[in-house]
Amino acid sequence: MSAIERLPEFEQPVDNGLLRFLTCGSVDDGKSTLIGRLLFDTKTILADTLHSIERTSHRRGLEAVDLSLLTDGLQAEREQGITIDVAYRYFTTGRRKYIIADAPGHEQYTRNMVTAASTANLAIILVDARKGILTQTRRHSYLAHLVGIPHLVVAINKMDLVDYDQAVFERIRGEYLAFAAQLGIKDVRFIPLSALNGDMIVDRGERLGWYQGPTLLDILESAPAAHTESDERFRFPVQYVCRPQKADDPKLHDYRGFMGRVESGEVAVGDEIVVLPSERRTRIKDIQLYGQSLPRAFAEQSVTLLLEDEIDISRGDMMVHPEKSALVTRQIDAMVCWLAEAPLDPQRKYLVRQTTRESKAMVGGISYRVDINSLEQAPAERLAMNDIAKVSFKLAQPLCVDRYAENRATGAFIIIDESTNNTVGAGMIL
Repeated sequence: MSAIERLPEFEQPVDNGLLRFLTCGSVDDGKSTLIGRLLFDTKTILADTLHSIERTSHRRGLEAVDLSLLTDGLQAEREQGITIDVAYRYFTTGRRKYIIADAPGHEQYTRNMVTAASTANLAIILVDARKGILTQTRRHSYLAHLVGIPHLVVAINKMDLVDYDQAVFERIRGEYLAFAAQLGIKDVRFIPLSALNGDMIVDRGERLGWYQGPTLLDILESAPAAHTESDERFRFPVQYVCRPQKADDPKLHDYRGFMGRVESGEVAVGDEIVVLPSERRTRIKDIQLYGQSLPRAFAEQSVTLLLEDEIDISRGDMMVHPEKSALVTRQIDAMVCWLAEAPLDPQRKYLVRQTTRESKAMVGGISYRVDINSLEQAPAERLAMNDIAKVSFKLAQPLCVDRYAENRATGAFIIIDESTNNTVGAGMIL
């Protein structure tokens, strides 16, 4: 046996896929400190970044490093000691890559949280062990459930300030479970921790011996990635029709590529597809990525599709498999989060943008508004900022949609004020 043959085989590195997760909760629950501790203890902070926050901490008169400064990136946030906008951070461990969104806790910035939650696959909802479940805790939990985040982790933080008392943890856990049952939340896990001291973040620490569950990092490392938990339907909204203008290259005279992002499912060369809303059928002739041909394309890949037949297709059309098509409709019912300071006016026209398609829309009616505290449904004529309500829309142009519960990409839309071009609302199709 040769020396090469006697060498031990190295294990291939484990890759659990990208995980997008969100931290949310009430004001001063320690969201930014939690993320800072996670980055610090996984040793993913650059030396110059660490030195910068050390200097800032010393200027504030702090003896220890304020890890919350790693995510509170705006100067206004640093001065006030709060999170205003959503702060994103990227890091990787030996097992997977992460995108973290740190959502603001103040009620007036709830709209920022909605945008961050729309792409997350897991949410960490922080609860101050001294204060228990608060209104904003319920609000963020409701929104996380509403926007379809499949996995929730309730992190009961600041256990060091209640002497790591198990009874406090169990009381908050019971209260939250009762609230979660009202919403229909099924996948929720609980973990006691101290973001300040690092207990149960990456290392277990020595003060929570009564808790036998996994650490926060263990939960994150084993959480399912997006698009892995169900057999998704193929959805390809066309973003751009590519027609190269090179007369000197005869190969490009008849080139017509349809560029976009595979929002869900997968497609292979030779597959039969239907183009919506025209319902014309054809087959996939080629799948191209950076000039290279691929045998198939998967969710979240941006590719160019070439078809066997000449079909009139433009931006906003959608390709699907014929046996698993989408609904083409001019009327939608949706749960809407109103994001603008100006209230929703049922008499005004708005612009609805869903995937790559747009349509002018009128409000057909407001069925009810949800009271976050009681979860009761109350009648409403208008919606104020941060209100959540069931609203119907009548559309000038048809949209190709799925129920949001079945497809977060094709079941979501935003509402735009035509006069200002501002995004004023976000909707989830029922």
